[in-house]
Amino acid sequence: MSEPTPTTASNPASGTALPAPAPIRVSRPDEFPGEVEMSLLEHLEELRRRVLRSLLALVVSAAVCLVLVRPLVRLLQVPAVGMRFLQLAPGEFLFVSIKVAGYAGLTLVLPYILYELLSFVLPGLTRRERRLVAPAVAASAVLFVVGLAFAWWALVPAALRFLVNYGADVVEPIWSIERYLDFVLLLMVATGLAFELPVLQLLLGAFGLVGSRTMLGAWRWVVLGSALAGAVLTPSTDPVTMLLLTGAITALFLIGVALVALVEQVRPEPA
Repeated sequence: MSEPTPTTASNPASGTALPAPAPIRVSRPDEFPGEVEMSLLEHLEELRRRVLRSLLALVVSAAVCLVLVRPLVRLLQVPAVGMRFLQLAPGEFLFVSIKVAGYAGLTLVLPYILYELLSFVLPGLTRRERRLVAPAVAASAVLFVVGLAFAWWALVPAALRFLVNYGADVVEPIWSIERYLDFVLLLMVATGLAFELPVLQLLLGAFGLVGSRTMLGAWRWVVLGSALAGAVLTPSTDPVTMLLLTGAITALFLIGVALVALVEQVRPEPA
C-alpha cells in the first residue's frame, strides 16, 4: 500500500496555504529488525564467504578426525562383538579412514555450519520468523545427534545380532571392514535424518500450514510411511532393524503432533 501524498491546508487567519504534516509511519511487529540493504552481488559475496568458512571448518575438523581415525574405527567396531574384519583390497582401509573422518568431521562441525546459515538468513526474516527458525535449527542439530545415539545403542546392535545369528551355523562371520563401516555409517546417518521429523512438523504447525488435528488424522498413512522408510533407510533387510526404526519414526511423529498442539494452545488470537 503506497503512503498518502502530503497535501496542503489553508490558514484561516492569514489565508495562506500551510504544508500538511508528514505522515507518521508506524512500525509493524512483523517488520525486519535485522534487514540490511545489500545488492545481489553483495549477497552472493557474503554467501560465498560463509560457504568457504564452513568448508574450511569441515576440512580442518575432518583432518583432526583423520589423525584420530584408528580410535574412531575401533569405536565403530564395538557393536560387532567377536567379529573378524579383513582388508580385501590394497588401500581399502585408507579409503575407509577418509570416509570415517569425513562423517565424524561433519558431525562435529555441524553446529558451526548451522551458525553460518543462521547468520546469513536471520537478517531477512521477520521477528516472528526469527523466534521460530533459530530454536528449530538448534533443535534439529540436537535431534540429529540423538538419532545417531539411538542408532548406535539400539539399531546397530540389533541388526548385527540378527544378521550374525541367522547364518551362524552355515558361514563364519568374517566381514570386509569397508562394507561393515558403510553399513554402520549409513544406518546412523539415516536415523539421524529421520529424527528431524518433529522439527518439520513444528515449523509447519507454527506457520499455520498444517494443524495438529490434520496431522493426527493421517496417522494411518504415517505408520505406512514409517514402515516404508524403515525398509528404505536401513541398509540391511532384517525385520528387527526395520521395526525399531519404524517404531521410532512413529513415536517422533506423535511427539511432533503434541508440539504442534501446544503451539496452537499458546498462539495468540488474531486481532
